[in-house]
Amino acid sequence: MNYFLEAFAWIFSPDRLTGALPLPTAIAQHLAFTFGSVLIAALVAIPVGWLIGHTGLGREFAIFLAGAARALPSLGLIVLLVLLLGVGLKTEAAVVAFVLLAIPSILAGAYAGFEAIDRSVIDAGRAMGMTPWQVLWKIEVPLGLPLLIGGLRVATLQVVATVTIAAYVGLGGLGYYIIQGIALRDFPEILGASIVVIALALLLDGVFALLQRVVVPRGVAAGNQTPRRSPGVRSRAVADAPA
Repeated sequence: MNYFLEAFAWIFSPDRLTGALPLPTAIAQHLAFTFGSVLIAALVAIPVGWLIGHTGLGREFAIFLAGAARALPSLGLIVLLVLLLGVGLKTEAAVVAFVLLAIPSILAGAYAGFEAIDRSVIDAGRAMGMTPWQVLWKIEVPLGLPLLIGGLRVATLQVVATVTIAAYVGLGGLGYYIIQGIALRDFPEILGASIVVIALALLLDGVFALLQRVVVPRGVAAGNQTPRRSPGVRSRAVADAPA
C-alpha cells in the first residue's frame, strides 16, 4: 500500500512539472505517438478492409497478414528498424512498428463490420436501384461503423500500452520514467508512470466505448430496443377475441 501512496505522491509532486522531461510533456509525447500511429494505420487498413468486406476477395490473405503482424515483437522490431534506418530516423522506425501493431485490429474491424450486415438489407438496396457506390456509402459503411470503431478501440489500447517502449531508443513518452526508474531502482517512479499509462488507456477506452454507441444508426438502435411479442402471445390474443 505504501508503494501506491508513494506513486501518487510522485505523480502529483511539483517536481513533475520541471526537470529534463516534465510529466505533461511526456503525456503529450505519448498521445502524439499513439494517435499518429493509429491514424496512419487507419488510412491504410480501413480502405483495404472495406474493399475486402465489399467484394469478399482476399479475406484469407488479410487474416494471415493480421495474424503475422500480431506475432511481431514490437521492441525487437523498433530496434531492428533503428539499426536499418539509422539513429537519425528512430522516430520513424518507432512509428512504423506501432502502425504495424495497429493495422490488424483496424483491418479486422473494417471487413468484419461489412460481413456482419444482413445480406437481405444489401439486396433490398440493390433492388431499389442503388449503384454499388451507393450501397457502399449508404448501407455498408453506416451499418459497419460500430465494428470499425471497435477495431480502432482495440488498436488504440494496444498502441497506448506499447508506446512506453519508445523510451528504450530515447524517444520520450511515459516510458522514459519507467526506464529511468528501473535504472535507479526507483519503484514509486516506475509505479507512478505505469498508473498514468493505465489512466490514459482507461480514458481512451471510455471515449471509444461512448463513440461506438453513438455511431449506431438510429433505425438499428430503435429496432434493438423494440420489444418483440412471442407468437404464442399473439395467438392467444386472437383466440380470446370475440367472433
